[in-house]
This record gives sequence, structure tokens and C-alpha cells, in this order.
Amino acid sequence: MLRLAVIVLLLANAGYYAWTQGVMHPLGFEPQDPSEPQRLEQQIRPETLRILKASPSPSPSPSPSAGADPSDAAAPVPPASPSAPAPADAPAATAPANSLPLAATAALRAPDTECLQAGVFDERQAEALRTAAANLPQGSWVLDATPLPGRWMVYMGRFDDVATLNKKRTELRALQISVDRAGGSLEYGLSLGRFSSRSAAERELASVSARGVRSARVVQERPDTPGFVLRLPAVTEALRPQLSVLRTALAGKTLRACSP
Repeated sequence: MLRLAVIVLLLANAGYYAWTQGVMHPLGFEPQDPSEPQRLEQQIRPETLRILKASPSPSPSPSPSAGADPSDAAAPVPPASPSAPAPADAPAATAPANSLPLAATAALRAPDTECLQAGVFDERQAEALRTAAANLPQGSWVLDATPLPGRWMVYMGRFDDVATLNKKRTELRALQISVDRAGGSLEYGLSLGRFSSRSAAERELASVSARGVRSARVVQERPDTPGFVLRLPAVTEALRPQLSVLRTALAGKTLRACSP
């Protein structure tokens, strides 16, 4: 059996060799030619093929503008005679800006100005400002109405003396609750927070009550009041020294750049 297998393998190898070498071509058995000689037969006059180097294309010459006569573009413009006088009605040539004298240039520029404001002031302070600003040039200042919203406080007090106040402050800090002096007509008292609405103050009161605070309450520290802002829209260097008349009426507030 092994001998038969060896004989079959030998015959197969011999047949494959004969097939690859073209021995079996007369019988119609041959491998496909990878060189594809038929493509060479399809060439048309291959001897005329030449490989040329690419040359840069010339830049296109500018064409005359649309609607213009081409002959006009080629015609040179004769230079003007220096001795020919200018017509009487010809407009004068405009001099460059940098040829003007420095004094004339400065005169053409608008003076530098700055907008300043201060506030907010209550009605009493606003009246003092009106009196002081009356000495300034007309139209150089204005008082803009800016209402002051009311303010609410979570409040503890009023205590009998400063010692009692400080003792209560220490107890609240042990509970990690921030406090400060209430001030004004609410002394001796402690503020546990100031808020722009009563509802916000009520929420804070509920929060501190849950942490062990029992005697706090919500009070209105300041009602809604009218307010005013002093605005100087165009302060020049000439006007700036005159602003000293406002120093007392500003009530400790400073003039600063106007907010956008």
C-alpha cells in the first residue's frame, strides 16, 4: 500500500513539472503566462513615445479693464509740465494729516472725558448733594433715582449689656453659626444673617432653629427707601478741580468710574 502511494506521488510530481514547463502544451494544458504578451501587441506605434520635461507656464499679462479701449492702456501718459500754472478753479491738494502743526492737531481733537459716579445716597444726603453741586457747570451732573430694597435680618437680642452679648456670641460660634453685631437701633443684639426678602430670612431662621437656636427671630432692618446715585457723565481736566465742592456732601463715599 505504501509503495502504491509513493508511485502516485512520483507520477503527480512528474505531471506538474511537465505542465509548468510547457511540455503538455500540444495537449492543450499549460499555465497562464503572467507576462501578458498580448498587451504589447496592442500598443500603437510605441517608438514615437517621448518623455518631455515640464516647463513653467508664462505669467498671464494683465488685461485692460472691461469697457476700456486696449489702445488706451498702451498709450503712455505724458508728464505734466512743471511750469504750467494750475487752473484757477482747480481744488487745492489735501495735505497729509501728519503735516499739520501739533497745536492745530490738538485743537481738532475732542478733550478727554471720564464718567464718574458715587452712591447710593438717601434723600437727606441727596439734598445736600444738590446744594453742593449747584456750584458746578450746568449739565455736568445728575442724580439718578435708585430705590434701595428693604433688608431683613435673623436677629437675637436685645441683650442687657456687652458681656451678655459676647457670651451668646460664643455659644453660637460653638454651634458653628456665623454672627455679627446688629448695629444701629438693634443694639445690643446679634445678626445671624441679612437678606433682601423676608422669605429668605425665614428659611435661614428655620435652619438655625434646627441646630438648637431658640430665641432668634426675623426683623426688618431697613424698609424700602428711595435712593440716589450721583453721576458726572463727562469730567474733563478743567472740571476735575471744581469737584472739591462735593467733598463734604459725598458723606465719605468716593467717586469711581461709571459702571457699564
